[in-house]
Amino acid sequence: MSRNEMNDRVLEQLTAVLEQRKQDAKPDLSYVASLHAKGLNKILEKIGEEAIETVLAAKDLKHGGEKSELVGETADLWFHCLVMLSHLDLSYKDVLTELERRFDLSGLEEKASRPQ
Repeated sequence: MSRNEMNDRVLEQLTAVLEQRKQDAKPDLSYVASLHAKGLNKILEKIGEEAIETVLAAKDLKHGGEKSELVGETADLWFHCLVMLSHLDLSYKDVLTELERRFDLSGLEEKASRPQ
């Protein structure tokens, strides 16, 4: 199995677990279910916290911190973004489709094409 296939499989499995927990799990037994039960604002709050922790880990790495800290915080951020997407009936595939659409655009062209 190639690295890309493994990565796709991890995302597929994680998406399936997130959806199952969103639908069937009890909030007192599942962290993901508890986030969904608390609603979008709580999920967004967690994304904000994880984004700050990711930024701090990146700054720390620049000054002698550990790569594993930045990788861990980035994983936390991605995870909570996946929970948000699930909450809003979207998935990582929607994000990958958008990234693919942008692939042959320069960043400046893409930014200029956005509605004002």
